[in-house]
Amino acid sequence: MHAEQPPAPAARARGLTKRYGAGDTAVTALDGVDVDFAAGEFTAIMGPSGSGKSTLMHCMAGLDAPTAGEVRIGGTDLAGLDDRGLTALRRDRLGFVFQSFNLVPTLSAGENITLPADIAGRRVDRPWFEEVTSRLGLAGRLGHLPAELSGGQQQRVALARALAGRPELIFGDEPTGNLDSNASREVLAILRAAVDEMGQTVVMVTHDPVAAAWADRVLFLADGRIVDDLRAPDREAILARMAGIEAP
Repeated sequence: MHAEQPPAPAARARGLTKRYGAGDTAVTALDGVDVDFAAGEFTAIMGPSGSGKSTLMHCMAGLDAPTAGEVRIGGTDLAGLDDRGLTALRRDRLGFVFQSFNLVPTLSAGENITLPADIAGRRVDRPWFEEVTSRLGLAGRLGHLPAELSGGQQQRVALARALAGRPELIFGDEPTGNLDSNASREVLAILRAAVDEMGQTVVMVTHDPVAAAWADRVLFLADGRIVDDLRAPDREAILARMAGIEAP
């Protein structure tokens, strides 16, 4: 009997290094990071300001090129892709949710959600679109412009846009950073449901221990390295780890 191979990670990095500048003024933002992000899991990335958490996400998502090391999304090595290939990967296989909602102000909520498919000349999967928008409570808001929506509703539109293309992986960069606690809880509950009910993979950078406690796993960065990896986190355990990392 052959042992079953574990499923391939949704994303992985080996020896991931990112330096800015040169010579004496060079700054190492990532210092040889090895990490796997399991498919169907919700991972939060935390760390002090300047620890490299956003850089890690940007390199994993093909938004920034590493100085050294390897990044793979599924079986695809990002180093083997040219600009056009990277653009196609981000458009077709990844979803993004940012702190600033990045909605086009002159398009309705519905048009913002289908925008990536429209740009790519792809047919919108209507049943899936309807399922996502109804799950996110947007069915009655699709004709509204972003300015006519609350912050929480705008972030739900951004989430629907990310989910509509059925990406392999959703990256969130402080997705609750501009929201009040109620809207924040709503968005985190949706991300959690996307993992539990839709089999989605989510990687989220956050500074908020309450937000991170919604994840299956929290990675802690300091000085460009992973210094801790916490499973089944709760707020108290996260706060204790952060206090340990930030202590002089």
